[in-house]
This record gives sequence, C-alpha cells and structure tokens, in this order.
Amino acid sequence: MPEIIALILGTAANLGFSWRALRAPGGHGFYRFFAWEAILCLLILNHEPWGKDPYSPHQFASWLLMLLSIALVFYGARQLVRSGRAAEERGDPTLYEFEKTTQLVTSGIYRYIRHPMYTSLLALAWAAYLQDPNLIGTLIAAVATLSLLLTALADEKECLAYFGAEYEAYMRRTRRFIPGLF
Repeated sequence: MPEIIALILGTAANLGFSWRALRAPGGHGFYRFFAWEAILCLLILNHEPWGKDPYSPHQFASWLLMLLSIALVFYGARQLVRSGRAAEERGDPTLYEFEKTTQLVTSGIYRYIRHPMYTSLLALAWAAYLQDPNLIGTLIAAVATLSLLLTALADEKECLAYFGAEYEAYMRRTRRFIPGLF
C-alpha cells in the first residue's frame, strides 16, 4: 500500500511539473514526463534492497551511477544557469524558466556532452534498476532510456530551431550522452 501511495503522489507531482509540456506532444518536456514516470516506477519497484549487501557488484555499480547522476545534474544545472542567460524572450510556455536560455552553453560539462541532465536521469534510472535487477525493472529501465533518448532528440530539434548553425556545429563536435562515444 505505501508503494501505491508513493506512485500516486509522485505521479501527481510529475503532472504538476509537466502539465504544460504534456499539452505539447513532440516537445522534449512531453517525453521527459514519461522518463520521470519510469524512474519513479523503478525507485518504487526496487526500494526495498537499497543499502542491503552494498558490496555486491550490482549494488556497487548502482551507487556509482547514483553518484554520477548527482554530479551530472549539479554541474549541468549550474553551468546552464550561469551561462545560458535565460530570458522571457524565449517565450515557449512548455519550458521551465531555467531552460529558456538565450545563449548556447558549450563550456564546462557541456563541452563534453550535450545533455548532462538527461544523462543524469539515465544514470539514475539504471542505478535504481541495479538495486534489484529483474525482468520488470529491465522493461521499465528500457522505457526510461527510450524516453530520455526521445527527450534529447526533441530538445536538439528545439535548439536547432532557436540557435541554428551554432547548435549544428556544437552537435558535430560534442556527443549526446557519453563523451567520445554517443
């Protein structure tokens, strides 16, 4: 029963943060909603083994991914706020205020990957999955991964429309999620 309550409350919060984006299918916020839901499901599904047998390989990998997730979101958000020059002129109502950047951010962590905050969510999803790997968790982690890939693709389309050739050049020299690979 506590799991059902957590799912309902988490989904309500996600809807509260995402209602504008859900009214714009195809936008990055639309797909991000489903990624957040999948991560919420993974956290609830695999909450019991957290901290049990912390030296097992899958638990150790899980904790490393969680630390990576925290670092990526911290450095990504900090760099975006510092350098992105968010402004209302980017009037898209589906964007959060900090996402309304008017300056393309290509320094700091963005020098190495285009989407550190989405990569953070990928790391969090797989960290939650690795707490207790199972078939249902595998399917949910796959949904989270696909949703985050679609989020990144939609975000790139939006950035290309706003920043144009500058973003296109940035895409050629910087990988999406993993430096030098993907």
